[in-house]
Amino acid sequence: MLKVLSVFIPLSLACLTPHAEAYPARGSDQDTFILNPYPEKPRLTFRSDGTFKITIFSDQHFGENPWDWWGPEQDANSTRLMKRVLPDEQPDYVVLNGDLITGENTFKENATTLIDQIVAPLNEFKIPFSSTQGNHDNQANITHLAEILREQSVAPLSYTRISPPGVGGDAEQGPGNYWVPVYAANSSPTPSLILWFFDSRGGFSAGANSTPVQDWVHDSVATWIEREVEMMDRVWGPSEQNRAALAFVHIPPHVVQTLQVNLNSTKDPGLNEDELGQGSTQATTNPSSLGKDEAFWNALTVHVKNLKALISGHDHGNEWCSREPSKDVVFCFDKHGGYGGYGEPEWGYGVRNILFTSPELDSTVETWIRLEEGEQRARVVLGPDYP
Repeated sequence: MLKVLSVFIPLSLACLTPHAEAYPARGSDQDTFILNPYPEKPRLTFRSDGTFKITIFSDQHFGENPWDWWGPEQDANSTRLMKRVLPDEQPDYVVLNGDLITGENTFKENATTLIDQIVAPLNEFKIPFSSTQGNHDNQANITHLAEILREQSVAPLSYTRISPPGVGGDAEQGPGNYWVPVYAANSSPTPSLILWFFDSRGGFSAGANSTPVQDWVHDSVATWIEREVEMMDRVWGPSEQNRAALAFVHIPPHVVQTLQVNLNSTKDPGLNEDELGQGSTQATTNPSSLGKDEAFWNALTVHVKNLKALISGHDHGNEWCSREPSKDVVFCFDKHGGYGGYGEPEWGYGVRNILFTSPELDSTVETWIRLEEGEQRARVVLGPDYP
């Protein structure tokens, strides 16, 4: 069916209006204020048919080789992919899951303007979205904070936020820890789904004397997760009973390395071309840092209830899902969506889709890889029986 690109608006957003109402207060006034983080933006809801679809673009790597023809051509290819996928998939929400920019190739005077190019298709199609930042987004001429501030200034439907003071480590390099509520309907008093976003840092510090940045979610985030969940439970009621969750972080936690060893290509389908090892997961760039992401991993898996999956990018050659047995949590890789960054032509370029079939806790959650040309593969159902 022919789609009119210029008028595409996600169904879950088309009927919404900005809201600033207070949530039902079971806790303090401060709790109520904090749990209404988007008073000037549309409330995110499931569609009238009960579904909610997320499309994930990962490792876009804009800004490579700006001094010759090759780099701008890859950016144009990545933009073409977005403009083809978005009207086909018609997502209710989009996630940009890290390495938006290849920061080591950018010039300081125009580094953040690459964000304008990345979010332009989302602005054009009026799709709400969030971003995480990756190791290539922390470099001599760019920082995570600079990207977030630029995104907020040029994208009205960006739901990306900055961590509270003291959360995430360095305020320039690790500020992207936040959550986004999704409601069953615009009139629902409490959310049915919480989308969590975490900053895995990495890369190099800004400035002439650039130094390596620790490549794991900072320990302070673990305490923040516990505090946020306690506040949600106090105001909205126990999360075990009424809220699902989905989490995103660019660099995967180090525990997923063991999943690859016993990967079953039938039960855990999808490209598996990147061997996980040093630098491919959190806290493995330096052997002395191994396990530094455990505080984050433990807090996420203990305190965030009904967690459907943790989704990561970073490793361009992987697109599989698998269940981590010690915490009973499903982990999935994204699909490399940008023409920048390393890769092989036969890997293809595309996105990961996630479809919630209902706002109910026990609803089916489907996920699959979609390539630019439309091919679908690696479809699995995320639930207690997976895999």
